[in-house]
Amino acid sequence: MDKTQEAQLLKRINDLYHKKEQTGLTSAEEVERKDLHQVFIKNFRAGFKQTVEDLVIVNKDGKEITSEKAKKLQRQRGLRKD
Repeated sequence: MDKTQEAQLLKRINDLYHKKEQTGLTSAEEVERKDLHQVFIKNFRAGFKQTVEDLVIVNKDGKEITSEKAKKLQRQRGLRKD
């Protein structure tokens, strides 16, 4: 999902939230709100997971202590040369 799509998704979620607070939602709008929320959560989790998997952890002595699981994923993505 690109930034434009994400912005549109968030705008629609917020619009539905404000409508719910002011006048209430129809059953179709409530279903739409739940579906959009699930899409948002799924996208957020995927982005967060990728960020965590791409981290390189270095201790205070300068030695890399990244887990082997993370290193393997980074190699598969072409992020590591070792």
